Amino acid sequence: MASRHLSRMSALQALFAADVFGDLSLKHTLLMLENNSSSLEKQDEDTSFTVVLLKGIIAKRDELDAVIKKAAPQWPLEKIATIDRNILRIGLYELLFGGELAVPPKVALNESIELAKSFGGDSSSRFVNGVLGGVYRDLGSPRKDEAPKKEEKEYLAGIMVCASYGGELYVALVKDPFDTWTLPKTHYTEGELSDTAAMRVAREELGLEDVVLQAPLSEHEYDAHEPKAGVVRKKVGYFLACSKKTPLSKQKGKHVLDAQWFNVDALDEITMYDDLRNSVQSGILVAQSTCI
Repeated sequence: MASRHLSRMSALQALFAADVFGDLSLKHTLLMLENNSSSLEKQDEDTSFTVVLLKGIIAKRDELDAVIKKAAPQWPLEKIATIDRNILRIGLYELLFGGELAVPPKVALNESIELAKSFGGDSSSRFVNGVLGGVYRDLGSPRKDEAPKKEEKEYLAGIMVCASYGGELYVALVKDPFDTWTLPKTHYTEGELSDTAAMRVAREELGLEDVVLQAPLSEHEYDAHEPKAGVVRKKVGYFLACSKKTPLSKQKGKHVLDAQWFNVDALDEITMYDDLRNSVQSGILVAQSTCI
């Protein structure tokens, strides 16, 4: 999972909050970023990207808003939904003023459309696509054939599902082929968002349908040995979610030998990867206030 996708989400949350308060100054926007960033989100290694992105957007706000007004003359800026307005600011900044953050135009466009799908209304993605696409065409479609750099890692999405039962907190874990308990994870399908993939793996490996996503949890990197490719570096972006403590389907397969609910007080007694255990403990702290 691209951690910069999470960073754009954090930037959007901060811009939205600052805009709602009517104060899009840099100081206030960064304060909103701090207030909206849980201890989980602060583990995102690209927090610096979020800050640089916000600083650039605030500095270029007047120019960005002027572009929006020109590209969508039928929509007065103040009448555009607050979430859509700030998604456009993010997309236009990356498209026009990326600088050290520059990504291929297609990436800037697609990322903004995905933000609109995740956070906007029913027509937000079409609106954002129309405005940004129009601006891009007016620019002469620069770098249209430029593709993203080839990833050096495999990206996956994972989920930590917690449930309250009898006043106690439980977490759902799966056992991998190495007889170690871990969090469910999966590769992305084509065009799939990170949160969608996380929800899918909750259904596929745990059999849980009634899952409510709470927040990004952490990112976990590790080396895996693939029979054909050799050692492959993998990066998993985990989400925290709440659910009811219903029986798990225990869908066994090549990568999952078992699935069980564990009382969080008993986690020290089971075999778990040490670097993942810290993420689980952080998730428990949040789940104690959100899932109970």
